[in-house]
Amino acid sequence: MDRVIEQKKWNSKRLMTIGGVVTIVALVAGSIFFTSGKSKLNVEVERITINEVKRAPFQEFIPVNGIVMPITTIYLDAVEGGRVEKLFVEDGTDMKAGQPILKLSNTDLELSLANEETTVFNVLTQMQISHDNARQNTISKLNQTAEVESTLKEAERVYNLDKGLYEKKAIGLQEYQKAVNDYQYALRRRKLTAQIMSQDTVSTRQSDQQSKESYQHMKSTLELMRKKVGDLTVRAPVDGQLTSLDAEVGQNKTKGQRLGQIDVLSGYKVRVDIDEHYITRVFNGLMGDFMLGDKTYKLKIKKVFTQVTNGRFQVDMQFIGNMPKDIRRGQSLQIRLALSDETQALLVPKGGFYQQTGGNWIFKLSEDGKTAYRTDIQLGRQNPDYYEVMQGLKPGDRVVTSGYENYGDMQELVLKK
Repeated sequence: MDRVIEQKKWNSKRLMTIGGVVTIVALVAGSIFFTSGKSKLNVEVERITINEVKRAPFQEFIPVNGIVMPITTIYLDAVEGGRVEKLFVEDGTDMKAGQPILKLSNTDLELSLANEETTVFNVLTQMQISHDNARQNTISKLNQTAEVESTLKEAERVYNLDKGLYEKKAIGLQEYQKAVNDYQYALRRRKLTAQIMSQDTVSTRQSDQQSKESYQHMKSTLELMRKKVGDLTVRAPVDGQLTSLDAEVGQNKTKGQRLGQIDVLSGYKVRVDIDEHYITRVFNGLMGDFMLGDKTYKLKIKKVFTQVTNGRFQVDMQFIGNMPKDIRRGQSLQIRLALSDETQALLVPKGGFYQQTGGNWIFKLSEDGKTAYRTDIQLGRQNPDYYEVMQGLKPGDRVVTSGYENYGDMQELVLKK
């Protein structure tokens, strides 16, 4: 008798087929689930830096380096060239105004001075001779004038006498006419003599004036020459310390060559180098400060040098209030130069996050502190310590400020302790 063979409903082949389909479906579902959600990354808290966003006083400033310099420096240049004949002092000596520093010798200049002195003395002698001759000439003309006056008086006396005698018919016409002629001649001669004396006086005065002017000019030239020879002895122009003396006995110095400098030690200033990026924001009156020991000292810009060299420009800053007692020329100072007034602002500490985000977003922690998610922000001003937050964060928010190099395009960080 035939027996009906019952087929198995769940054979191994069917089970394997169903298992494969389920696996494929699970993989597709998992892929869809994970790609449609946020990408996450586990991060250990000890490996990152977390800071709190806070509202606090903010001032935009830049760190700059300054060098302490004397408040006034006077450079010593060779007014005249020559050979160094003698050094009176050494470098670093405290000088008084007018005190000699070194002496140069210049034979040509000294010879020119001797020739100029000889010329001036010759001119002076010639002027004296000319003056004596003019005086003798004047005396001679005065004698002539006196003689003419005497002759006129005598001719006038004879004329008056003969006129009376002629009117009385005591003398003839011929004798009377001679007296008239003599008197008129004497009058003309006196007038001519007066004109000559007047012209002589004017001529003598002009000659004396010209001689004096010529002598004064030559005397001025002589004084200038003497000054040039005197400049061969280099002297301190003011009280101060002699520094950077560059001269040795026997060394030749050309005209205008730098010999050294005098530093006026009545006070100090600070010469500061600044990146040219800030040249439009730096002006007279900006304040800065620095720490020396346990005290803070203030500085103010008093002069801006707008010339840019190797991407940097310089400013001079003066001390405001007390100046450090132990400060020395050439000392370096680390200065905070303020570019704005102090205001209240929302601040986030600086960190490596900025290099990857450009300040456009940041990882902000959730309230429970277990995760940090990407948040868009906008930053404004900055100083070496903080960024100013314009929007995207509020006081009390906690953010990850360390570098994001290893996070790629992650949207969320899972913080593991």
